[in-house]
Amino acid sequence: MNITITPRAEQFMRRIVRFGGPEGAGFRLSVSPGGCSGLSSVFSAEAAPLPGDAVFDRDGLRLFLPAESRLLLEGATIDFVDTMTESGLSFILPHGGSCGCSSASAGASDGRAVVDISAIRRA
Repeated sequence: MNITITPRAEQFMRRIVRFGGPEGAGFRLSVSPGGCSGLSSVFSAEAAPLPGDAVFDRDGLRLFLPAESRLLLEGATIDFVDTMTESGLSFILPHGGSCGCSSASAGASDGRAVVDISAIRRA
């Protein structure tokens, strides 16, 4: 699996896990077809991976990715943006396409898509 996670994205993920999950929780990221630009994303802090999730460890941060998400995010860079107009995870895809989001905003023209913080759901 080839996914790059920027330090800002890693810091955001760690905060979500720390404040949204039980001790030892991980960050679950699910990407699927649909949404405003072709893909839809949902993330949450989870106590354990679901059946079929792959677990990736980054210096103690556990990232849970379902099979479909692994396929759709292969080669992507996951970043975190926080500007006047957007705040959330940003996915920079290697093929230059944009992935949609779980909020009402459209993907950026440079191949990024933002998942708004309001997309966080508790289990």
